[in-house]
Amino acid sequence: MELLYALLRHHARLGWWLAKHGREDLPRNRLLAWLMLKEGKALDQIKRLFNGAKFAPASLMDHEHALLVKLQGCTIDHPGMPEEVKLECPSWAADPLRRRFKEAFGNEMAALLTSAPLDLRVNPIKSTREAVLGALKDLGLRAEASAMAPYGIRVNERPSLASLPMLKTGEVEIQDEGSQLVAMLVGARPGERVVDFCAGAGGKTLAIAAQMNNKGHVVACDVMDGRLKRSAERFRRAGLHNIETRLLASETDRWIKRHKGGFDRVLVDAPCSGTGTWRRNPDARWRAPEEQGLDNLVSLQARILASAARLVKPGGRLVYATCSMLPAENEEQMAAFLARHPAFRAVPLLEAAPQLTNSAHSDYLSLTPARNDTDGFFAAVMQREATPPPSAS
Repeated sequence: MELLYALLRHHARLGWWLAKHGREDLPRNRLLAWLMLKEGKALDQIKRLFNGAKFAPASLMDHEHALLVKLQGCTIDHPGMPEEVKLECPSWAADPLRRRFKEAFGNEMAALLTSAPLDLRVNPIKSTREAVLGALKDLGLRAEASAMAPYGIRVNERPSLASLPMLKTGEVEIQDEGSQLVAMLVGARPGERVVDFCAGAGGKTLAIAAQMNNKGHVVACDVMDGRLKRSAERFRRAGLHNIETRLLASETDRWIKRHKGGFDRVLVDAPCSGTGTWRRNPDARWRAPEEQGLDNLVSLQARILASAARLVKPGGRLVYATCSMLPAENEEQMAAFLARHPAFRAVPLLEAAPQLTNSAHSDYLSLTPARNDTDGFFAAVMQREATPPPSAS
């Protein structure tokens, strides 16, 4: 698996070298190039690996041998590579990310080529951060309290997940620190009614329900039945009983109209390009959002947000979040929503979560791998006014 992830993190550069020497972009050619350009193996070493013996790759063909001869003495990076290739940034995302990060573009893209850390979120229904830190120490693991998330723990090594008994008992969940902070921004309190509108596998739902101390009511919605069924098992393991799952036919399901204005908090963790998760999912940069197009994705986000907003009661809060770092999916999406929905106002981050002082944006939560050592996340808190505006005459 580590080799596969490494090849994905060098996808553009390996392709550039193969194109430079007129070779087909085939998995075997990529592996050969990797062994020489990144692992620094000599031609004779590679020939011994590819010897055609049982359980070994087939012997090198003449054109493969010729490719390796051309690559001798080279390394994975080359001065002639375009910046996007060297930084493994797909063309569809390069311009918006450059505009977003300006002079920090190179640093942010380099951070996305590193491996993501292992972050845990302690379930306060079942344990405490101090107790889990002690248990991890007893297992011989180096771990520390997260810098920002109040229930977060960062494990500074790569243990087998099967060796962590606290995962099986529901005392902890695997969750990036940035994702934990998004759930924290919801600010759900015991006894409230809350909707996680795009619940997916339920990670943020778990954090929200635990915030509420198992009191009140949380509805985890999604359009994928399989995700909801898997999340229900996680809820049971965590000892959380205040969660209901709700399968929606679409973002405009009739259930939404029936429950209009019925919830104190609504989280919209919208489907997005996933640019903030590239270090965790290195394959994502080469396939999303080309399946449906970024413009179509932004349009879908706007429809989901507008529909979910109907669920927020007067005085309640709506939280919009993505794991994207593209302005079109984040700040621009917020500006468009607020312009169309005057009943909502943006709640500045200092007001919503004064303890979060290291956001790249003063009004919204904006986290990046280089700046915060989290996945890239965006979250905006909006409040519906307590009384509706007067109708235009």
